Amino acid sequence: MDMNTIESVVVTTDPAEWRQGDAWLAGGTVLFSYGSPVSTEEPLKRLLDLGYAGWPAVTVSDAGIELAATCTVAELYALPVSDAIAGRAWPALDMFRPCCDSFVASFKIWNMSTVGGNICTSLPAGPMISLCAGLDATATLLAPGGGSRTVPVAEFITGDGKNCLAPGELLRGIQLPASSLAAKVAFRRLSLSNLGRSGALLIGRLDADGSFVLTVTAATKRPVQLRFAAAELPDADQLAAAVGRSIPTELYHDDIHGLPEWRRDMTFRLAEEIRAELLQASGLGGPLTVSGDFWPPHATSAQPSAQPTAQAKEKEA
Repeated sequence: MDMNTIESVVVTTDPAEWRQGDAWLAGGTVLFSYGSPVSTEEPLKRLLDLGYAGWPAVTVSDAGIELAATCTVAELYALPVSDAIAGRAWPALDMFRPCCDSFVASFKIWNMSTVGGNICTSLPAGPMISLCAGLDATATLLAPGGGSRTVPVAEFITGDGKNCLAPGELLRGIQLPASSLAAKVAFRRLSLSNLGRSGALLIGRLDADGSFVLTVTAATKRPVQLRFAAAELPDADQLAAAVGRSIPTELYHDDIHGLPEWRRDMTFRLAEEIRAELLQASGLGGPLTVSGDFWPPHATSAQPSAQPTAQAKEKEA
């Protein structure tokens, strides 16, 4: 989309150069889709282009994984099978590709859209928000005055299209801790159509200390996390009660991709499936039920690598 209010594009990564009427530009897949906000007071006049920042997309260490804000979805999708994580006992890497697939986007979008851009857009169905919040990631923010701060991604999002960024602040990177990457994980996603935006996306985590973390996204206007200590793992009724207490009715999202009532029902359903799956893995759960249009790898991914193999199809037959 042409944005006829833009007067210049500035190549910079320095928040000190930001001024009113500026917007940070990474992949631009949202910015160039929707254009300049309709505002007679302060339309966009400049784009601060991060395309030449040169930040390493992914940095792997014993502490975990650091993603540059400019890391593309395609680069993140490639990570679980890359040499960078070879030999790492990180089961949570299994979440990366389902979350990337949740964009339901073409390879053109995957190669331009960035992790940081998806988080900063702050839509309820943002799958990078789901992934990073579910793994207790923290975001590093750079301020125009030269300072910086870190914020949990689960707290970074404050509502539908809203976040805690102050004017001029720049998301520099996201840190995924090794402790979360080493956890047992479970993923569920539902939408009203096979190629639709996520109506509910839940991630469960069973940490090494036996604690259980459930992260609810897409169904709600912002991420919601429920935490249970190892000595207080919930049964089905206790989990349902905790979900009910933690998510008030008005927090469920309402748009063309799902009514709040449906999102609420699916949240309860998928939360219980995740609880049963993770506790079964620890010998504590009962029969496993699986639903969701992205579990196991589905036949609608835009990427050939996510398609079931011929051997898998023969086995299913």
